[in-house]
Amino acid sequence: MVEEQIINLFCKDRLLYNKYFKYVSLNYIKTNYNNIYKLFMSIDSYYSKYKDKTTISKSELDIAYNNSYLLQEQERKELTDLVTRIIDQEPVNQDAIVDLLEQHRKRSLSGDIARIALNVEDGSQSVDELVSKFKEFEVKEIDSDINYVNMDLDDLYQEQFQKPGLRWRLNWLNQSLGSLRQGDFGFLFARPETGKTTFLASEITCMIQQTNGDILWFNNEEQGRKVATRIYQALFGVDIRTLFGEKREKYRAKYHEVIGNRIKVLDSEDSSHYKRIEEVLEASNPKLIIFDQIDKIRGFKSDRYDLELKQIYQWARELAKKYGPVIAVSQASGEAEGKLWLTMDMVDSSKTAKQGEADWILGIGMDHDNTSRRRYFNICKNKLIGDEDSLPDMRHAQGQILIKPDIARYEDI
Repeated sequence: MVEEQIINLFCKDRLLYNKYFKYVSLNYIKTNYNNIYKLFMSIDSYYSKYKDKTTISKSELDIAYNNSYLLQEQERKELTDLVTRIIDQEPVNQDAIVDLLEQHRKRSLSGDIARIALNVEDGSQSVDELVSKFKEFEVKEIDSDINYVNMDLDDLYQEQFQKPGLRWRLNWLNQSLGSLRQGDFGFLFARPETGKTTFLASEITCMIQQTNGDILWFNNEEQGRKVATRIYQALFGVDIRTLFGEKREKYRAKYHEVIGNRIKVLDSEDSSHYKRIEEVLEASNPKLIIFDQIDKIRGFKSDRYDLELKQIYQWARELAKKYGPVIAVSQASGEAEGKLWLTMDMVDSSKTAKQGEADWILGIGMDHDNTSRRRYFNICKNKLIGDEDSLPDMRHAQGQILIKPDIARYEDI
């Protein structure tokens, strides 16, 4: 039956699913072919959950519908047999099925346009909604959405190695991690009151001077105005009394001369739900994105907390590809308390899920004595390419760094 062939195509090609799924007559299928309907909904659930997946295997589809529905043993067997028959069937005539889906898409749109036009006439819908629906006819060919990686070696050298990205204030990080470039996603983790916000302020006030774009700081930790003050301190390397003293107007003018409005700190409702964050990013020109704390971002759902966190980190990785590098902040678990050199297994609430999505991970440890100004940096993971001055022996280095909390700076020792 044709519905089985459509399922076969959707499992093999996410682009076809993206283009045609919403035009499939699910109500008709639910009434007449209930198991087929369950498979369509399982495909939709799977692709919605795993944004980076382009295909669905037989086993993945089997797991997807078992996660979506409470099935009796006989129902599970029927669906498993159905999946096997659909996925293992002879290759379908893709062109014929796509032509059929295209015809159905246009008929569906025509019906929608007719209904909206009547609503526009009686004033219950706007003309803009009618125009928007008309534009759905103008769908680009699927091939135009495919982005192939440029395989030219000279271009790879220029873009991935010779051309620096955003360099760190700390030379130790330039030698170990190297530049941050578009597509790079990583995070730092530490125990509370270690200096995570100070680290961010110290580094981004150096990076902002290397780009004409914006830095968006999504703040889910301390009060936003405190963060803003730390940014001023880090830029000028001054303590709070000096910043707010008799030269305050001079610092204010210099900040706007150097940075203007290009560091944007967002609080609460603008930084806690992923859909709102996406709206903000769409309206901005970010060259660097900060999430402090990333684990507090809401809107993702899963049966287990670690899998929910995995979704957040996968989402952050996709943002890095789309906009620019992403630096996230996470907490270290209780076992990191008092430890100098933090390791990957000390990341809070995750042994694998969060770590697997990152290109780089930095653990920051500190002495039991909270008055010490030494911090202990450990590069737990490093998949970055680096720069020409990066040192291979430091890819997974450990080192001591000096924190100056009174001026919101970290310095090399």
